[in-house]
Amino acid sequence: MVKNTKLFRVAAILFIASMIINFPFPHESPFGEEALTILDIPIRTVNGLYFVGILTLFLFILSLYFLYRSLEKYYIRSIIAAIFISSLSPPILAEAYQKTMAEGIYAVSYQKQESTCSFEMGTEEILHVICGLPFENYSNDDVKFEIEFYDKYLFEDDEKMVSLLNSNGPYEASIRANEGKEVRIETDIDVSEIKNHIISGESSLISIIIKSRDGFRKL
Repeated sequence: MVKNTKLFRVAAILFIASMIINFPFPHESPFGEEALTILDIPIRTVNGLYFVGILTLFLFILSLYFLYRSLEKYYIRSIIAAIFISSLSPPILAEAYQKTMAEGIYAVSYQKQESTCSFEMGTEEILHVICGLPFENYSNDDVKFEIEFYDKYLFEDDEKMVSLLNSNGPYEASIRANEGKEVRIETDIDVSEIKNHIISGESSLISIIIKSRDGFRKL
């Protein structure tokens, strides 16, 4: 089936590299995006092109090309299988690792789609905020961590929302072993010196950072 072992190895290396770059753990964003951020390399061009996506696609297509060249037969089947593995494996592997081998904050799952924060001005200077953040701890040990907030998409003239909570943070949370729990945060924020901020309303899909001695995760 394999007529050229060297090309097959090259295909495997490129394929694995494309999966690693696109791996959605330990942060919400793919591993490649977080790596570029740490290295202070722009994630997007001024025209909006997404570097990580382009690189992942380039490596993946290149891996399929070398896979095709390395095989003697079953080209189509192998390429289709590679496409399915590439699209399905990263989230499945990340979830499997988190539920079986991960420890500390890395074993904590954040149900972002169920998270909410409500905002309401109590007085002219005080903003009252209530947040519900659902977590699940898959490890056999209790996990303690701190929570910080960030506005994922915030432009210069936008109103600050969940990042305002950092004025009174960080917030401590504790999840018992193998437990699911909604962490409730209620606080009053002095916004008298903040120009652009939300006055009232609700927000969902709350972006947070959880921290412990083990490290941090941007979720």
